[in-house]
Amino acid sequence: MVEEQQEGGGLPLGALLALAMAGFICIVTETLPAGLLPEIAHGLGISASLAGQLVTAYAVGSLLAAIPLTIATRSWRRRTVLLMTVIGFLVFNTITALSSDYWVTLMARFFAGVSAGLAWSLIAGYARRMVAPVLQGRALAVAMVGTPVALSLGVPLGTWLGGWLGWRLAFTVMSGLTLILIAWVLIKVPDYPGQSSSQRMALRQVVSTPGVRSVLGVVFTWMLAHNILYTYVAPFVSSAGLGSQVDVVLLVFGIAALVGIALTGRLIDRHMRTAVLASLAMFAAVSLVFGLFSGSAEVMFAGVFIWGLTFGGAATLLQTALADAAGEGVDVALSMNVVVWNSAIAVGGLLGGVILGRWGVSTFPGVVLVLLLISLAIAFRARVHGFPQGHRQVAQALCPFRVEGEA
Repeated sequence: MVEEQQEGGGLPLGALLALAMAGFICIVTETLPAGLLPEIAHGLGISASLAGQLVTAYAVGSLLAAIPLTIATRSWRRRTVLLMTVIGFLVFNTITALSSDYWVTLMARFFAGVSAGLAWSLIAGYARRMVAPVLQGRALAVAMVGTPVALSLGVPLGTWLGGWLGWRLAFTVMSGLTLILIAWVLIKVPDYPGQSSSQRMALRQVVSTPGVRSVLGVVFTWMLAHNILYTYVAPFVSSAGLGSQVDVVLLVFGIAALVGIALTGRLIDRHMRTAVLASLAMFAAVSLVFGLFSGSAEVMFAGVFIWGLTFGGAATLLQTALADAAGEGVDVALSMNVVVWNSAIAVGGLLGGVILGRWGVSTFPGVVLVLLLISLAIAFRARVHGFPQGHRQVAQALCPFRVEGEA
């Protein structure tokens, strides 16, 4: 609605950066145990494999809660829901920091994941409501900047802090950041009403909306390809003699992702379709080069940089496309995105593990290339709904109806 948007055409950076910090906390909270497994296992008196289930519990919480909680809270005021998710992180990260019982810690991680599932379904729609339609892509790019920052800086810093001063302190720091975020949200983030009963769409309606399934298909195939490589990046880059420099490789990836999200913010409103197709094509080309020259450290670093560049804007591009396609069903559609995205992470880990064990890392580029070609085909076909040509707002105005055969 017009009354919900910022006057004067500018971006409300204070509010958008608060949403970015919420995303940052989601990502760091999710991935922090992965870098501290030995310390957590020792602190709780469990095996490393049991400690690894703290990551699994978080993912399961997100998967199970995203859609039902989003549907249940659609009529609530938006800032109330946002604060509820942030307070969830405060409570459950604090329990994680203090608990000496494995099962209590596991449940705290599960409910932290529940908070994340609701947060991710909320952030994109919230950012779009703060600005005029012409600025929605740029607003979402700002709101999503917390993800690459968390991956490139937050996770390594949290791992370093936990290794130096103890894993409990790392989670305590996350609780401290959450307290700051609560105050930030109360001061800077505007409040909006939830959806009325006449606006709310059933899950089945959202799924059948033209373009929604196409975008979700691209989300799954693109993120599955990404996560096969990213989850097993250490053994993959070892083939180029970079096994002792995985941290440097990930830093290069993270820096490139930040550049990617900056570029996406400038391109998304006028060239969203081109940006999606170009990102997928560049990633596919990189996977081909990886397959041909996997033993070269120089090629590996260059390829990782381009891969990070294409990944940096992926969340912004895909969530914007999904929100545009879903219309009034935006929050439900974005909760479906949470489920599909996290499913791709889980399947990527499982499938990558099977491939690694049976055929080795040399087969990763070929599998990734096939997945990206499928993703490209879906995105290319969705030229009217899903990933329309031209300026986002013009495309939405000119193409309100479903095209025969397009999901």
